[in-house]
Amino acid sequence: MDTNRTLNLRCTLTFGDIYGQILIWMAVIFVSLAAGLALMGASKPLFALLGVGLILVLSLPFLLFAFTTTLLNHIALVPDAEA
Repeated sequence: MDTNRTLNLRCTLTFGDIYGQILIWMAVIFVSLAAGLALMGASKPLFALLGVGLILVLSLPFLLFAFTTTLLNHIALVPDAEA
C-alpha cells in the first residue's frame, strides 16, 4: 500500500440536493405566518407572536440538521489523478 498517496477533498453538493429542504422550510414559515395573522385577527396578538416564534425556533434545528447531513454525504476524498 502506498502511504505517500495524495487525496483531494471533493464536494459534489448541488442546489438541487437541498432545493426540496428549502421549499419545505419556506412552506413551514408561510403556514406559521398565516396562522399568526389569523390569531392576530382574532385579537390575540400575544398568541400570534408566540406561535410564529415557537414554530420558527423549533423548525430551524431540523433544517440545519438536514442541510449539514446532506452536505456531509456529498463530501468525498478522491485519489489525486497525478499520482
